[in-house]
This record gives sequence, C-alpha cells and structure tokens, in this order.
Amino acid sequence: MKKSFLSGLSLVVLLVACLTACQDHRIPLPGQSIQSNGPKPAYAPDMDPQMLSIIEELGRLNPTPLYTLSPQEARMRPSVKDAVNSLLDKNKIVAPKSNVSISQRMIPGWGGTPIRIVVYTPAGASSSAPVIVYMHGGGWVIASPEVYESSSVALAQNTGAVVVSVDYRLAPENKFPTAHEDSYAAYKWVKENAASISGNPAKVAVAGESAGGNMAVTVSMMARDRGLALPVHILSVYPVANNDLTTESYNKYANAMPLSRPLVEWFVDKYFRSPADGDTPYISLVDVADLRGLPPTTIIAAEIDPLQTEGMQLRDKLGSQGVKVDYRLYTGVTHEFFGTYAIVKKAEEAQAFAAMQLRDAFK
Repeated sequence: MKKSFLSGLSLVVLLVACLTACQDHRIPLPGQSIQSNGPKPAYAPDMDPQMLSIIEELGRLNPTPLYTLSPQEARMRPSVKDAVNSLLDKNKIVAPKSNVSISQRMIPGWGGTPIRIVVYTPAGASSSAPVIVYMHGGGWVIASPEVYESSSVALAQNTGAVVVSVDYRLAPENKFPTAHEDSYAAYKWVKENAASISGNPAKVAVAGESAGGNMAVTVSMMARDRGLALPVHILSVYPVANNDLTTESYNKYANAMPLSRPLVEWFVDKYFRSPADGDTPYISLVDVADLRGLPPTTIIAAEIDPLQTEGMQLRDKLGSQGVKVDYRLYTGVTHEFFGTYAIVKKAEEAQAFAAMQLRDAFK
C-alpha cells in the first residue's frame, strides 16, 4: 500500500470532525492560527500568510525539486499533507477524532487488473447514501488516496456521501490512458455495485484534484460515449485541462510551489506514450474534447497556480457547449490548497462551497 511520508491517520483528517461545527458557529479551526511572517516569494507577493506557512514548511521538508528525482524517489518525498501535519505537530495542536470510517477493497481496473479503492463512510450515513468517486492528484505519477485523504474525509463529512477514492495505476509503469481507464472502471463499478458500499447508484458524483480534476471530466465523457449513466455532478479542482504550457498563468507561475512548469513537464514525460497523447480529447479538454451533454460542473481554482488559465478556459468551453458550470477562484493560495483547511481558511471555504454544490446535486 502506498503511504505518505508521515504515517498514521492524518491530524488533518482528525480535524474534520469539528469542521462543520466550526463553520456553523464561525469558530476558526485551531490550526488556522498558524501564519508565516516571512518574505513572500517574488512570483506571489500577495500570498496568503497561512498558505505561505505551508509552502515554507514543504520547502524545509523537501528542498529537492521532484522533477530531479526518479518517480520512485518522488513518491517517497514529503507532500503538502506532510507539511500541514508537521506544522500542526510543531504547534502542539490536538484535534478530535474524525467521524468517518475508512475501509478498502480491490475491484477490477482497466482490462480486469485489480486496483484498490479506499472507501470513506461518514457516521450516520443512510443505507443508500450518495456516492462521490474521487480521483487524487499527482500528475498521474505520484501520490495515493492516503496523500489526499484530507479532501476525501472532508467531502464525506460535509456532504453525507460515501467517498470512493481510486488508487489508479501510476506512470511510468502504466502509461496513458491507464489512469483514465482505471478511473472510469472504478466509476462503472460503483454504478453497478453501489449497494455493496451502502451507496445509491442513482446519486453518484465524480470529483478530483489536478490530474484527478481532469479525470473527473474525462470519466464523465467516457460514461456519455459508452452508454453508462452520467454522474449527477462533476467537481473539478484546479484541473489539468489542456496541453499548452505557455499560457499566462504558466508563464507567471512557472517556478511556483508546489506545482511548477518543470514539474508538469516531468509528469507528462512519464505519463504520455508520446507527445501526441497531449493532443487527445482526454488531455486537451479545452482545445479538442467534445464536452456537450456533460452534467453540471463545479470548478475550484487557485490563483497561484500554473493551471489557473486553463481552468478558466475550461469554464468557458463548458459554458459555450451548454453545460451548467460554476467557477470559483480563490486568491492568495496555491495549487494543492484544497486539502489544507486545517490551517488555511480559504481551503475551508472551498470545501464548504464544494460540499454545498454536491449536496444540491444529490437532492
């Protein structure tokens, strides 16, 4: 089983139990007292001080750029989740236990090869709860459901839905389109076997971050084209949406952390069989894909992110093709902010917005 650098149940996960109560009573989460007074990076002079504290800690834990490492080495390096946990530990923040149970099982992936799913079930969920099929980020090369667990737990806690996080196969061991096809296989399995995880097959949404945000859209495209019932909603968080690394945000945030242009180049070099894969509909959602007929979509974007421009382009493309789309840009925060709500207030706000959109879709 792939694990993040810091083992054990994340303190971020433990904080989720009080997340909803904190929103309702306007009480900040304990970790949101953590801020940096250090110098802002030149590429982001207005970075949120809570976000900056995480970026600084990530740089301390992992000073070596991932794109200089092998994929195997990069998978073992500290993540944004580890930076959050480290800051919580340093500040002696003790959090209550999460109200979400976690289990896992093996299901058939693309071609019948078994893949793992991690199932997050909120306490008190009905025997026929909505389901969110979630695809983690990591450029199709690194990370796992555990690395992105804070997002899965928050979505389960805040929506009352069972979250199924897909441990799709990674590159370069498994090239394009393996991750996309594994994710579709997991969605198909959920639609056909929802009752086995106490889920309602008529109320299944898809969600993902970064590469996973791309696959939340492409899984919906596959379902449409292959005659499988569509998800009721797409939640796409700072998605990969095109094959253009020269956009305004790529140029402005070429050397940003935790995602930079060299790192994206490293990711696609590992995942693509050849550069031509970047110009297929599953990657070039903006320039190539037919998005007509997709379900209502929510896009959450970060300002300090090379992918910011293509997220806006995806919003516009969806709207032009008749898809209902809601877009929200969070300023002062970076790629990977969505799961940092234990420290970053704007991440808590983004989680609340995402949950509201999903709850409305499940009605």
